Amino acid sequence: MEELSAFSERDFTSVAKMAQTNPQQAQFGPWKITIYDQENFQGKRMEFAASCPSIMECSFDNIRSFKVESGAWFGYEHTNYCGQQFVLERGEYPRWEAWSGSNAYHVERLMSFRPINSANHKESKITLFEKENFMGHQWDLQDDYPSLQAMGWGSNEVGSMKVHSGAWVCYQYPGYRGYQYILEFDHHGGDYKHWREWGSHAQTAQIQSIRRVQQ
Repeated sequence: MEELSAFSERDFTSVAKMAQTNPQQAQFGPWKITIYDQENFQGKRMEFAASCPSIMECSFDNIRSFKVESGAWFGYEHTNYCGQQFVLERGEYPRWEAWSGSNAYHVERLMSFRPINSANHKESKITLFEKENFMGHQWDLQDDYPSLQAMGWGSNEVGSMKVHSGAWVCYQYPGYRGYQYILEFDHHGGDYKHWREWGSHAQTAQIQSIRRVQQ
């Protein structure tokens, strides 16, 4: 098995330049992810402690398995943090179903990723608004909800959201299924005035379950 070990500079624009074995958390921050170009943690291997806008710059054509050793991460279907989003929390992901299995859409591509800096499972707060631009009925959440409607939200859509702390994953359907939208406190200042701001893949205002990101 061919193995490479590297990390990327945390400037969100370039990929691994400097080889490092077992980077220390104190030096490189609280994030570490190891990617593989084959399923079940086989083939070429690289380690990252920060953002990667394009795995093709590391001579990967796709990520087919990976291990999140510390921190929480965004994964993206396309390069430059575009396309469908996937929340990557600590654990092992031997095949694409492990990170997109709850998604209603068949996606086997994972081409870029970055840390979720504001993930804080224990201290998270978000406000949902019935309409765009923080108008209409509102609801403050500090816990996970597998069905917003079952807990009293009067619609299957959300017009806008304000993240006061932490990071959240919103799902199109109940039971944490369908498209995933990851909303974070340190992006847009925590303000998401319209559903189009949830991600480049957002096509609808439909949100029916939501949970906090595990750090």
